[in-house]
Amino acid sequence: MRNLLSLLALLITLSSISQSKEALEAKAFFWGANDAYKNATEIPEEWLNESAVIIYKNENYDFHKFGKNVTYTTSIRKRFKLLDKAALEEFSEFSFRKRFYSSKGQISWLARKGNTLVGIKIVKPDGTEIEIDVDKEAVEVDGETKLAISNLEVGDIIDYYYYKREPFKSTYAFGFDPVEKPLAEDYPIMEYKLFFETENDFFINFNSFNGAPDLKEIPTEKRNMRRYELTENNIPKSEYTRWFYPLVELPSYKFQVYFARSGKFEDRALAFLPEKEDIIKTKVSKEEVLDLYDKRFKPDGDVGDVKDYFKNKIFNNDSEKVKAAYYYMRHYYLTRYIEAFYAKEASIAPYSFMVYGNDVIFIQNQKQFVRHFTEFLKRQKIDYDIVVGKKRYDGTMDELLIEKNVEVLIKVNTTTPLYAKFFSPHTNINEFSPLMEGTDVFLLSSEKTKRIIDVVENGKLPSSTYNDNETKKVVTVTLNDDFSGVAIESVNSYKGHEKTDQLYDRLIFSDYVYEDYKKYETETWIDLVRKKHKEKYQTEINALIDKLKTKQKESFENATKGEYGVENIEDYTFNINENGRFSFDDYFTFTESFSAKDGLIKKAGPNVIVEIGQLIGGQIDLNEKERQRTADIHMPYPRSFNYTIKLNIPIGYTVSGLENLTKNVDNETGAFISSATMEGNQLIVKTSKQYKHNFEPKENWNKMIAFLDEAHQFTEEKILLKKQ
Repeated sequence: MRNLLSLLALLITLSSISQSKEALEAKAFFWGANDAYKNATEIPEEWLNESAVIIYKNENYDFHKFGKNVTYTTSIRKRFKLLDKAALEEFSEFSFRKRFYSSKGQISWLARKGNTLVGIKIVKPDGTEIEIDVDKEAVEVDGETKLAISNLEVGDIIDYYYYKREPFKSTYAFGFDPVEKPLAEDYPIMEYKLFFETENDFFINFNSFNGAPDLKEIPTEKRNMRRYELTENNIPKSEYTRWFYPLVELPSYKFQVYFARSGKFEDRALAFLPEKEDIIKTKVSKEEVLDLYDKRFKPDGDVGDVKDYFKNKIFNNDSEKVKAAYYYMRHYYLTRYIEAFYAKEASIAPYSFMVYGNDVIFIQNQKQFVRHFTEFLKRQKIDYDIVVGKKRYDGTMDELLIEKNVEVLIKVNTTTPLYAKFFSPHTNINEFSPLMEGTDVFLLSSEKTKRIIDVVENGKLPSSTYNDNETKKVVTVTLNDDFSGVAIESVNSYKGHEKTDQLYDRLIFSDYVYEDYKKYETETWIDLVRKKHKEKYQTEINALIDKLKTKQKESFENATKGEYGVENIEDYTFNINENGRFSFDDYFTFTESFSAKDGLIKKAGPNVIVEIGQLIGGQIDLNEKERQRTADIHMPYPRSFNYTIKLNIPIGYTVSGLENLTKNVDNETGAFISSATMEGNQLIVKTSKQYKHNFEPKENWNKMIAFLDEAHQFTEEKILLKKQ
């Protein structure tokens, strides 16, 4: 035991010495004798009105190995000049993670532990330098290190670096996280340099986009060592506004480094590798995509469970058959295990999965899903393609460089094509990321057996419409007799992409897993546990469900307060009507009701003011800076928001101000349309807000402003209930 303690003490001492040496090396690297920017203080005249200017920015990525040991070092230095009070506030506090644990490689906890080194100094206008003692001044809060910088003045320069070394061991092919960045920041940059260094067994994919400079190789003293840099001067600032895709709009670069020691590991790598380590790969061909995926997505898997489910079932066409298979697989290979996950997580049954036996199929990733689903299609002799594409914010397929950016779907070539993606508990057929809609893709297929992919063609994914992605609400409002508050019942319906987040927010496992058990006549988790545990486990599962619903209700109440702009609500209830989990076009519908005080209505003598515009929820309020747009508009998907508000008018009152509730702005980009009518003692207000496309050119921004402003103005509208 004494020897073990001595060894640990020695390791800790050596670690401290090493880290101290590393800290000195990092400081010397950025601020040492060779620092060419030590005295750089002047700002170009055209940028003197900026809040701050980055005099110098330097990013470094180093990849090295020695035997089985691999070291990945990242660092960044920035030298800012602060030019107004807003900048002083912006840079008065730094936050960073000082310690971390690497997820890379196979190595013990001690060696995997890393340390982030941070250096900060303030350069005063008279040249005085004040170095911050980060270890002394910083404090840790919730795992983050925070550092306050006091006594900043306009004209000060902040010069800081951030240095992280990540050592690990690896004997297999390994891909480092991709780096994809625009050159521009919120502040203009006078000089910028990206530098990285690699050696043999590190493969590099790198390219510049949208006018960014090319990467240049720097001669080295060793044959196995390689250095590269990208430099640029006078980079204007960029406003990162809403609906903006920086990698599409701005000069950018993307790269990934892949580590593979030998040819066999290179062959196993799930990446588009260059032919040799000393070649920078700048683009990926269709043929390379085909080559990477032909074996990976070969149809394979036991689909006997699906075959058994299909016995004695009659389908009118292949489309019906494919949909049935997809939803059955979603249950049989995913949702029927969810109850066991919760039982394990809640420590109800530590070995909760043992009830299923050893021979179960649990589809956990895209590869498994594609292989299983295409195996089913192959056996049913139904034609299909593998769709390989990218999300819109990452550029086009012509710019494909990094395999991690690839999205894979299955296109089933029925009379009307169907699209299937790796399922989650609520995924529907024909539902895939809206960020892929309308994009150009590669279609991989086979001319004959479908066993091996050997054909690649160009294709295009369909796009949904604003009617496909709808939020629909019918809100009934009744005023209290003494006008102290209101009672509201809202029937909320969502379909298309609008329902996706709602399903995950509004449903807990018991809301759909038990329905799936019943629909497919499968045994529940409780059915499968041993008899002596059934009663105990059922009681604990019920208690877990109650706990989740209580927490859920609190969350819903807080969301409702925000949506309707009220501070206090009472008697909140929530009920699911339809969950919409078996068709992308079906609505997920729920009803919620509550009473609210101190909001929406105000007494005005004998009359009552109703802030009826608030009932359609918050709307976008554009500031002056947002109105001056120079970038194209990239939205997630076309969508519509249709509200019907039914206000019960108290007996003895009439309505004034209806003319302010009728609006109509409708153009090629979108619309806001509203109307108000009286039906008996009810005021019926209908509104429709529409985003007609997922993309608009910047030239159409004023047309979007027109309906966005009209929608926001509606939230300010009020009506007056006059006492007769």
